[in-house]
Amino acid sequence: MKNKLPPVQTKQLFGILKARFEKNAARHRGLDWTKVEAKLEDSPEKLVSLYEMEQTGGEPDVIAYDKKTGEYLFADCSPESPKGRRSLCYDDEALDSRKENKPGGSALGMAAAIGIELLTEQQYRDLQQLLGPFDTKTSSWIQTPAKIRKLGGALFGDHRYDTVFVYHNGAESYYAARGFRGLLRV
Repeated sequence: MKNKLPPVQTKQLFGILKARFEKNAARHRGLDWTKVEAKLEDSPEKLVSLYEMEQTGGEPDVIAYDKKTGEYLFADCSPESPKGRRSLCYDDEALDSRKENKPGGSALGMAAAIGIELLTEQQYRDLQQLLGPFDTKTSSWIQTPAKIRKLGGALFGDHRYDTVFVYHNGAESYYAARGFRGLLRV
């Protein structure tokens, strides 16, 4: 992945992010776009990650500010699991274990390539509270505890019947409607 976006793409991305920030003020009450923008300008590699989140359909937006670390948290806020990040098994170990009908990659592998992390179960649930229901037609892989992964499983979540569900599946499984949502700290 590139370390810096060309100026034209940078300007375009700032325009998209600012418009989304202003349109969805309830997601980040009390935060000032000029401070977010200044932080992004000092982090060109994070802009590349945000660009990739945008290009794969994530619609990233600021969801919080971490006072302890001084970081803004961006998450995928698309209504459904990002379209450009679906049909993936959970991790590269699961991908390697498939002998036939391999998917194009893994959620953890793609997240690492983009420079983001998968949401934890708590972050997924918190994001559902912040955004309202999402993943009503899709599902998203979430970070899986080592104990579950060691036994061959992985976790994913969705929103059905006015409830957030977290389920398990074999880590090597993949579906056209399952992707992953990412989190980026800037």
